[in-house]
Amino acid sequence: MTSTSTGPIALSARALGPDLARGWMLLFIALANTHYFLGAGEAVRGGFPVAGSALDHAVTWVISTFVDGRAFPMFGFLFGYGVAHIVRRQGDRPRREVRHLLWRRAGVLIAVGLVDGLFFYVGDILAMYGVLLLVGAWVVFWHDRWLLVTAALFFVLNALPSEGSSSVSTDRPDSSMLPPDLAALFTDRPIGLAIVALLGPLGFACPALLGLWAGRRRLLERPTETRRALVAIAAVGVPVAVLGAQPVALVLAGVREVPGADVLDLIGPLHAATGVLGGLGYAALVTLVAQRLERRGRSPGRVVGALAAAGQRSMTCYLLQSVAWALVFTPFLLDLSGRLTVATTALLATAVWAGSVVLADGLARRGRRGPFEVLVRRVTYR
Repeated sequence: MTSTSTGPIALSARALGPDLARGWMLLFIALANTHYFLGAGEAVRGGFPVAGSALDHAVTWVISTFVDGRAFPMFGFLFGYGVAHIVRRQGDRPRREVRHLLWRRAGVLIAVGLVDGLFFYVGDILAMYGVLLLVGAWVVFWHDRWLLVTAALFFVLNALPSEGSSSVSTDRPDSSMLPPDLAALFTDRPIGLAIVALLGPLGFACPALLGLWAGRRRLLERPTETRRALVAIAAVGVPVAVLGAQPVALVLAGVREVPGADVLDLIGPLHAATGVLGGLGYAALVTLVAQRLERRGRSPGRVVGALAAAGQRSMTCYLLQSVAWALVFTPFLLDLSGRLTVATTALLATAVWAGSVVLADGLARRGRRGPFEVLVRRVTYR
């Protein structure tokens, strides 16, 4: 399918499903990121303090079951889906021109990601997406078979038993996460930024490639043709992710004792691998909800419209989260990492996400894109 429009798509012409999924999953991103700031100076596992109240352990189980390792693969899937959409809109333009367009987009993602990672949140994923897109500018022209084979290869590699899985790691937040002073931003964070940007794509390649394949078929935009496929993906992906998370989630919640290293080396990658399926299932599930709303022939309600507005401005909303985490957790600012618990941090994450949704809704009502979306489009499309 070709297209005569090569520029960014108008907000009014965007499909509801992908935007609604992005807007909702921004909450999961907030929940997934914030608990890693806790536990400095105490025992930690999987980014959660081992000590805590019954409520903290319950919240730990919820986040490790439904959020950790599930939200980011969904964003990786939607990232690949969006890239396929951009390529499709270029129609019959020469491949060289399309690659240059994608490289410009990658460049601005890397630049913004490095600034965000250096000054606000060291775990920023925008630079990682940019690096992924630098290579992806060649991959977008691969045959479907090679996309699926390569995605399967990365899935298997990440599912193999291994040490150091983040879902069971005992690493506590270090000076790159919680810099003691301004100097630490420039001495400790560059290494962490490089690790995330250069090694992160290995974990996101599978969902991104699947998103690219799905985007070619407009899987999230065609309600009549794709409904059965979406139902199957949601019905398999979400339950498998929930069940696959339990060996880790029950340990983190203190329900089961910590097993030996050989078992941890198995259940950590299992948590991550089933999370990829969960991310796909989440995307399919939210799209089914969006399609049902669209079939009613009515405009989305206020809440749905606000969530979709956040999804349309997901980069701006994501960066607002980074600013909030820097303000709240940085030792030389508010320094609340030692006073908040898992439960109260989850409330903070929800509040920050809700605030970004309100802001995005306000921009939507004025017919304005997010500032960082404007930046990316201006650089990409010149």
